[in-house]
Amino acid sequence: MIDQRKLLREMFDAAVAAAQPSVSLPKYLPSPPRGRTLVIGAGKASAEMARVVEQHWEGELSGLVVTRYGYAVPCERIEVVEAAHPVPDQAGVNAARRIRDLVSDLTEDDLVICLISGGGSALLALPDDALTLADKQVINTALLKSGATISEINCVRRHLSAIKGGRLAAACHPAQVVTLLISDVPGDDPSDIASGPTCADRTTCADALAVLRRYRIEIPPKVRELLESGRGESVKPGDPRLARSTLHMVATPLMALEAAAAVARESGLPAHILGDSIEGEARDVGIVMAGIATHVARHGQPFRAPCVFLSGGETTVTVRGDGRGGRNVEFLLSLGVALNGHPGIYAIACDTDGVDGQEEIAGALLSPDSLARARTLGIVPREALANNDGHGFFQALGDSVISGPTLTNVNDFRAILVYPT
Repeated sequence: MIDQRKLLREMFDAAVAAAQPSVSLPKYLPSPPRGRTLVIGAGKASAEMARVVEQHWEGELSGLVVTRYGYAVPCERIEVVEAAHPVPDQAGVNAARRIRDLVSDLTEDDLVICLISGGGSALLALPDDALTLADKQVINTALLKSGATISEINCVRRHLSAIKGGRLAAACHPAQVVTLLISDVPGDDPSDIASGPTCADRTTCADALAVLRRYRIEIPPKVRELLESGRGESVKPGDPRLARSTLHMVATPLMALEAAAAVARESGLPAHILGDSIEGEARDVGIVMAGIATHVARHGQPFRAPCVFLSGGETTVTVRGDGRGGRNVEFLLSLGVALNGHPGIYAIACDTDGVDGQEEIAGALLSPDSLARARTLGIVPREALANNDGHGFFQALGDSVISGPTLTNVNDFRAILVYPT
């Protein structure tokens, strides 16, 4: 007999394992150059990526990567520093400045291996010379609460930065630059992973201004002047400084979902991947998924139950309350409210980096009895959802998923297990 909660957790663990740098990064390592080899990078997986590079690189090697507090791993030749995420801090600024300085005197005989993963946008924080860290913190915090998509947020970040939007690769010129990416964004667009420090950017200052206006974010005068003047423009396609820059996708959300699907099938359950790039308000996605799950349970369409369906991507949360939440538990609580104790549906929703929102909690599990158990504790599920208190809700039930630092990041993971009713 299947233990539904155990199976859901095993699928999440398999998704995380499939996205580990050790699984697929080594095959993308380039040949050693005639000159120096310098490793730089940023993101929640960058330290582990650096360790894997060290383990598979026999020649001369040095460098610096920045990762989230608590995500460092021991490296011998590459320095690892930690900084804040999702709102940048001075440690991130200092690290970004040091990385830019490291690549400032390279030659065409040198090689730069750039390790980029999700979280790099906040960790590799070097404001344009006209701005301060405080300016970026204000804008970043407002964007994170606004409901803007990750693509929109990163569009703004690129145009307020001295290192993102291709600027880091341009600073490496004339050296060869090989960027190895772990994708945490819908569609795997390299310009959106850590805001694309080593790839050309097709968006403009005008696009960034439009995002800020769309979400009615107050624009500080210095930010407005930078964008309106066009001085914050990023590096564009065709720039000759990027001619020797190449990109390789090391791990993606789809790879993680396929690994989870294999676990379900090994347990005798058909698994269906609905998509790896689902976006939208987390609570709205929860309502839609509840409708699909209910239809599958009742009518066997479009899939015959029992089955599992999986999805990834990056939803958003428009913060209205003062609860403790993240987009995955917001989705899961919305799903639970919409299902209202449906007897045949179980689910898990977690961030593959181990951090949903700003808490050291990956996500949570949902069972048919979750709402009933909450009510016996005096918790009103709809009120918890209205207050954006997903972590408070599931923690009270003992249903939080705590993985610790996973050392990778391929975005949201959702699995819904459906039995016929």
